[in-house]
Amino acid sequence: MDFDFSDDQEQLRDAVHKWVDKGYDFDRRRAIAASGGFDRAAYTELAELGLTGLYVSEAQGGMGMGPVEGMVVMEALGRGIVMEPLTQTLITSAVLEGYGTDALKTAWLGRIASGEALVVLAHQERKGRYNLSHCATQAKEAANAWSLTGVKHMVPAGAHADAYLVPAMMGSTLGLFLVERSASGVRTTAYATQDSAAAADIHLDNTPAQLLSRDGLTALEHAVDIGIASLCAEAVGVMDKTMAITIEYMNTRKQFNAVIASFQALRHRVADMKMQLELARSMSFYATLKLNAPSDERRSAMARAKYQLGVSMRFVGQQAVQLHGGIGVTDEYIVSHYFKKLTQLEMTWGDTLHQLGEVSERMQDTAGVFA
Repeated sequence: MDFDFSDDQEQLRDAVHKWVDKGYDFDRRRAIAASGGFDRAAYTELAELGLTGLYVSEAQGGMGMGPVEGMVVMEALGRGIVMEPLTQTLITSAVLEGYGTDALKTAWLGRIASGEALVVLAHQERKGRYNLSHCATQAKEAANAWSLTGVKHMVPAGAHADAYLVPAMMGSTLGLFLVERSASGVRTTAYATQDSAAAADIHLDNTPAQLLSRDGLTALEHAVDIGIASLCAEAVGVMDKTMAITIEYMNTRKQFNAVIASFQALRHRVADMKMQLELARSMSFYATLKLNAPSDERRSAMARAKYQLGVSMRFVGQQAVQLHGGIGVTDEYIVSHYFKKLTQLEMTWGDTLHQLGEVSERMQDTAGVFA
């Protein structure tokens, strides 16, 4: 199989790399974190690069690209630990394209592609524990109009988004709705996550909503799988940069009149980090290539990929901190922020133990089929 990227994909990667290196340096990131973890100007710059329209069809003003281009972009953004939630834009634009009504597509996809509107997924609830079918939010219909009541937690950039994709119960089935932040009954409680990015709890009180899909669970599972594949790519970029920072430090830090990079025991630890990074990279490729597979095959692939990424992220992050010593956990030094990002990513879209359980369960199901 040919794993080489096309010329267009390489150019896309280079463009994002250049923006990260020149337009989103560590000082700018620190300033954004101090001001709340989201910068609309930075998000607009991503839009100017065409990234917010990556999964939007050309007919709707987007680039009409696919999972491989998404992987290339997210890996490049991971190197800069960019806090603006492009993953959410990829998710919501793909879900709107695949499941939305013509009216919702016309109203939102062009605005998403241009960066005018930020739409994020608001699906997590307390006691859910990554169970996508767990939903206490209720949808009610009256006079051909829908309203939602409930609370969603840990919504990325929730206080800054223009609209949310919200799963809610329609009697005994799960539906997916679009809710505008400006709608009546919407209240947000903003806070920062461990990696300093913006998040919020969203309170809905008889809030007007537009029905996107009556088969909400299928759409939600697809949305989460896009999120997992994007996270895998982003994590590879984070780990790649973490290793580069660690190796640079080891080539300058001296003990016993020798740079510590010359110590064989430490070189072996770096080699182990590199092995985990390459395992993660291969599973990121695997997740990306399975995004358009049938649902069961896709879901199984995402669980396997996220499990390996979780193992790799924890190992690379912890080794990087240990090889730096005490400076590795100080807020002033850059590697601590990469470690926080890896820790946050490991807990997102299902932590490592959850994904191990998913892999085990799916293997048992498969064994039952062939028994």
